[in-house]
Amino acid sequence: MEIFGYLAALLIGLSLGLTGSGGAILTVPILVYLMRLNPVISMAYSLFVVGTTSLVGSYKFYQKDLVSFRTALTFGIPSLITVFLTRRFLVPAIPEHIASLGSLEITKGVLLMTLFAILMVFASLSMIRKKRYVVPAEEKDHTPNVPALLIQGVSVGLISGMVGAGGGFLIIPALVLFSKLDMRIAVGTSLLIIAANSLFGFVGDIFNYDIHWRFLLAFSSLSIAGIFIGSALSHRIHSDKLKTGFGWFVLVMGIYIILKEIFL
Repeated sequence: MEIFGYLAALLIGLSLGLTGSGGAILTVPILVYLMRLNPVISMAYSLFVVGTTSLVGSYKFYQKDLVSFRTALTFGIPSLITVFLTRRFLVPAIPEHIASLGSLEITKGVLLMTLFAILMVFASLSMIRKKRYVVPAEEKDHTPNVPALLIQGVSVGLISGMVGAGGGFLIIPALVLFSKLDMRIAVGTSLLIIAANSLFGFVGDIFNYDIHWRFLLAFSSLSIAGIFIGSALSHRIHSDKLKTGFGWFVLVMGIYIILKEIFL
């Protein structure tokens, strides 16, 4: 089963290279169901995988001058603080056994996996709808809505810290609507924010868990390799159709995880 997990690591980066988003949200299910890791440690490892993979992706956008560092700092600082505090203190404080409802035992792992699956459903709907966020021409020169960016940064930090996902489907519309960024710059800036959030959150986990570095580096390396393969193939494949198909796959996976964790 592990061999399929390593192949799936390659697909994480491949999806990111082809579509610019999406693949990282499969990291936790791959680690839990294929690599047979505990959900809590899987979310910690996911932060490292997502962080390193997104960092490589953001550099490719930086080379094209499609990253706004000023916006990344405004959005990223409250997000960084929140994700670190969440991983360092909030997640470890959740008890292993939360409650029992009849035959259903709600554990820490079940709670986190269910929350993650709900995030998958929302992310998949964002990919399927292919909604384009565009700033009206009369608003392009307006001052960014800093309070809204700060609030959104804290929200994304909390989500990333709880479930180990990047939250790009929340970050990109926030950057377009509140910072008035062009869509391409918003994507590049989002990758930088996701990288910083994830890696900073992972630092909080180092204090709480024993990290299997050899496995984590090997898994992350395959994911990063997938980015370069995906980028090389991106001009040959219609990314919009691929992203829609991937969105349906993520939706099915999210529903499956909810059913498995709660009813099966």
